[in-house]
Amino acid sequence: MKIVGERLKALRESVGLSQMRMAKTFGAGQSSIYRYESGEAGVPAELLVKYADYFDVSMDYIFGRTDDPHGMYCEAKPKVEQSYPEMDKFIEMCFDPSSPMSAKLKETLRQMLKEDAR
Repeated sequence: MKIVGERLKALRESVGLSQMRMAKTFGAGQSSIYRYESGEAGVPAELLVKYADYFDVSMDYIFGRTDDPHGMYCEAKPKVEQSYPEMDKFIEMCFDPSSPMSAKLKETLRQMLKEDAR
């Protein structure tokens, strides 16, 4: 089903994850993620459940039966990994190290990102 691949790709991209990162998260190969998203291969049921749990969406949403990602028990809040080394590097680059407020601003931004990921 083409819609399943489109939904999986949209979910992954909505939190800025690469196919490689998604593959590592779910213990799959990057080429498999590509084939699932492009509709070249069917997605195993176990992986569909992992996507639904990870992104906190309903299976009906993944299968295109509804455009509302909320299921009866879902809040549609993706569980983004708490620690991204790339994000930390980006935060470090954004602030002037000579500024006395840099440390406080960086810590505040990191705290906001942690809260947003919950």
